[in-house]
Amino acid sequence: MIIDAHHHLWDLAKGYRWLDDPALAPIRRDFGVAELRDALREGGVDRTVLVEAGREDEAEVSEFLALAAATEEIAGVVGWVDLERPGLSEALAAHRAGPHGRWLVGVRAQVQGRTDPEYLTRPEVLDGLRAVAAAGLAYDLVIRVDQLPSAAAAAHRVPGLTFVLDHLGKPAVRDGAAGLAAWRALVAPLAAAPNAVAKLSGLVTEADWAQWTVADLRPYVADALDLFGPDRLMFGSDWPVSLLAAPYRRVREALEEALDVSGADRAAIFGGTATRAYRL
Repeated sequence: MIIDAHHHLWDLAKGYRWLDDPALAPIRRDFGVAELRDALREGGVDRTVLVEAGREDEAEVSEFLALAAATEEIAGVVGWVDLERPGLSEALAAHRAGPHGRWLVGVRAQVQGRTDPEYLTRPEVLDGLRAVAAAGLAYDLVIRVDQLPSAAAAAHRVPGLTFVLDHLGKPAVRDGAAGLAAWRALVAPLAAAPNAVAKLSGLVTEADWAQWTVADLRPYVADALDLFGPDRLMFGSDWPVSLLAAPYRRVREALEEALDVSGADRAAIFGGTATRAYRL
């Protein structure tokens, strides 16, 4: 079974102001289940993980859980969370106890939008991460490269929580060797934490959207394999954001071409790691 561990859906009438960026005009429209199914069929993917999409709204969590319950292809939801919210434990428990609570497998916050590179090590944020761990959920890290050190510190300070690094930490693929060197130095301490896993996702949109090649991606994929190993890596499309650079099928094909694995290692990256990390 092939699992896409990272995709989005959105209804513009409900928010998603980040899509107002003129550069994002090609994806500034609604994306729903019918179009997702077409993409999955094209890409040969069986199941997915639906990830919050920057709306930063509690209502989105409930809506996505109900959508997952009604959509066979969606095996789990990573919902939005405010890590500094008072009563976070109770809020997570309420979601889990709801009629569709079993589809909640993880949460994340838009940490990439925080100016403080040490945000994840604030005491109140660490308390929030401990609440996520106590709820039995994974925590997705959507962060910038300069925030990787604080993510590593948080992973070591909350060892009972599975940290899932989205998009490999958003390295500057378009910067070539310089981007690779800067990213590798900062991601290595996070990879050293046994409770950290990473998604091979979002790389085509960190490259040159119009001119990227598999050769641009291959060094990042190779280093991720070296640092995390296949049992702590998972495939994610980042659809429909990925449409800025490539169709769904091409994103998966490019990763297949960049990877030098087969057998059990390939099975882990394209399904096993996601199943374990998110308890699907």
